[in-house]
Amino acid sequence: MVSNSNDTPKNDPGAQDDAGRGESAGVLEPVNIACSRGLSGWLQGNRVSLALSSYQTGRLYLVGVSPDGRVNFHEVGVGRAMGLWANPQRLLLATEFLLWRFENVLAPNQRAGEADKHYVPRVAHTTGDLDIHDIVVRDDGVIIFANTMFSCLSMLSGVHSFKPYWVPPFISKLAAEDRCHLNGIAMKDGQPGYVTATSRSDIVNGWRARREQGGCVIDVAKNEIITEKLSMPHSPRWHDGKLWVLNSGTGHLGTVNFSTGEFEPLVFLPGFVRGLAFHNNHAIVGLSLPRDGSFAGLELDGELVRRDADPWCGVQIINLASGDVVEWIRFEGGVSELLDVCVLAGVQLPSATAPTSGEINKLYTIDPGEGGV
Repeated sequence: MVSNSNDTPKNDPGAQDDAGRGESAGVLEPVNIACSRGLSGWLQGNRVSLALSSYQTGRLYLVGVSPDGRVNFHEVGVGRAMGLWANPQRLLLATEFLLWRFENVLAPNQRAGEADKHYVPRVAHTTGDLDIHDIVVRDDGVIIFANTMFSCLSMLSGVHSFKPYWVPPFISKLAAEDRCHLNGIAMKDGQPGYVTATSRSDIVNGWRARREQGGCVIDVAKNEIITEKLSMPHSPRWHDGKLWVLNSGTGHLGTVNFSTGEFEPLVFLPGFVRGLAFHNNHAIVGLSLPRDGSFAGLELDGELVRRDADPWCGVQIINLASGDVVEWIRFEGGVSELLDVCVLAGVQLPSATAPTSGEINKLYTIDPGEGGV
């Protein structure tokens, strides 16, 4: 069963009014959300919720389970929703020219309506349009993000749009040219370990001519290219001693063999895969529909034809032991692309307040720490 928290009463801090939704991303075409029958049980059994960013519609979706056992989709209008990082207390979300920090304002015994976590936007860092994809947080709390527009990894700056953290060895100049489409970060031992890029192009938008092949995984510490045998790779993740990658141009989730540079696929997913998280020996993967109705020039297009399959927008949850899709979410209508997927461990029913919502003007919370009157 599925419920949508836009039906929440207006006294719920998580409720969204029409004005707030319209200001953040315009009028949204009606969206139909379907999910597998076992999704509620999977979320409850694993004690997790999900956070999804949909930049094409400017929406953050928080997916949890209501006390009555229904899957609940809480929709928050945020503008162009890009890279996303999350833990149970905090969300970091990149939008068109801002990087937002949302904080959970509920104590363990508090509820906002039925929600056990409620995320409120507290800090917005103005970056300009950097086309931010993956966001990570180092062990020391420093935020690092894939600055796709400038083809580098970056940090926040208290004065400037960003501070360069690492630049691929083939990039000769920092320029707002999206030269190689650097998009993904895999953390290893608390530091950015590997990145993905669509190519090693060093000219403006050069990656667009390298969509079929030439996709890279690069070792950050060694400044070495591990492989150039991928097609539009995204969302690298170091998990269980392996480097997992979404080979988006072919539609596969798999691992990279460090000895040969070969991509070793585990499972095919029927969409442009982007956004990857792991939990309890499962992979949670985001899928998007083709832009302009076509995956022309990509192996993914032919694979869909061979399998007599229509492309998906949604999420598929894969058992890593078997490679089987065990649960899924599918969006139809107004949402056609997802960018990122995160797991909220230990969260049953999350909600949030949109930065532009009317409720935020009167949503007061008080720090319970020492001091004051």
